[in-house]
Amino acid sequence: MALTTYVEAIRQGIWEEMESDDRVFVLGEDIGVYGGAFKVTEGMLERFGGMRIIDTPISESAIVGAAIGAALMGMRPIAEMQFIDFIACAFDQIVNFAAKNRYRWGAGVPIVIRGPSGGGVHGGPFHSQNPEMHFVHTPGLKVVAPATAYDAKGLIKAAIRDEDPVIYLEHKYLYRRIKEELPKEDYVVPIGRAALRREGRDLTILTYGAMLYQAIEAAETLAREKGLETEVIDLRSLLPLDKDAILTSARKTGKVLIVHEDTKTGGIAGEITAIINEEVFEYLDAPVLRVTAPDTPVPYSPPLEEFFLPNKAKILEALGKLAAY
Repeated sequence: MALTTYVEAIRQGIWEEMESDDRVFVLGEDIGVYGGAFKVTEGMLERFGGMRIIDTPISESAIVGAAIGAALMGMRPIAEMQFIDFIACAFDQIVNFAAKNRYRWGAGVPIVIRGPSGGGVHGGPFHSQNPEMHFVHTPGLKVVAPATAYDAKGLIKAAIRDEDPVIYLEHKYLYRRIKEELPKEDYVVPIGRAALRREGRDLTILTYGAMLYQAIEAAETLAREKGLETEVIDLRSLLPLDKDAILTSARKTGKVLIVHEDTKTGGIAGEITAIINEEVFEYLDAPVLRVTAPDTPVPYSPPLEEFFLPNKAKILEALGKLAAY
């Protein structure tokens, strides 16, 4: 069976949903003739036509506003942000209208806002951000961040079918680096459920996105060199969080490390730490630790970006501190 890349998995998921539901359409910048900056919509204009693959002006505010209006009229819009950094331009429409509409008068806004996030590709401070916490803090939204090709396809399909707005964060570093065999039959990955990626008894890593692979590499190295087995949980969904998976692993190992590419202050690691402290503090054998990016914009310089991003070495150092506690 042929291997499918992470970016192709997203494309397949959107394509299949458009084939099966004529309410689904995509709008965004350069998504038609050009096929999208990262080619997620390549070939879709020819297949579905200009009424369902809509090239827009360079205005994220207009893109999301039009998507909300279409959703309220019964459509299923997918709004592409060419880079997820530019979602800030549509912040008002997302947090003050789409997220609150069900609370205001009972009408859901079934839109997906998707786009490439994250660093590691030397994109600089305006093309490498991880803006998830702006939206995790907003009731009424869902926020997902797949790390595998299987999840990329399953979560985009779940997001499109959801009755409420979903922020879909796709990590651009993974686009063509991650490949796997995908089922031929239709499937979805439920929003709100984490995945156990590696079983362990001694320590726990909670992570998501591109950091999953750094975490697994660190866990394998620690097992090989020290004989310590680290459990790795891929959160996948940041809002809602899978608290059961988090707390079960924390109870099991008693030592928890949270790893994310987002900056430290106000990052989801702090929220998860609070949940663990409130729910299972008596099971802990060490303080919950964090490995994150520092509180600065993402550097453009490759050496500075490498210093900025969490990596295997930084994770191993933190695991060593936890193990010795």
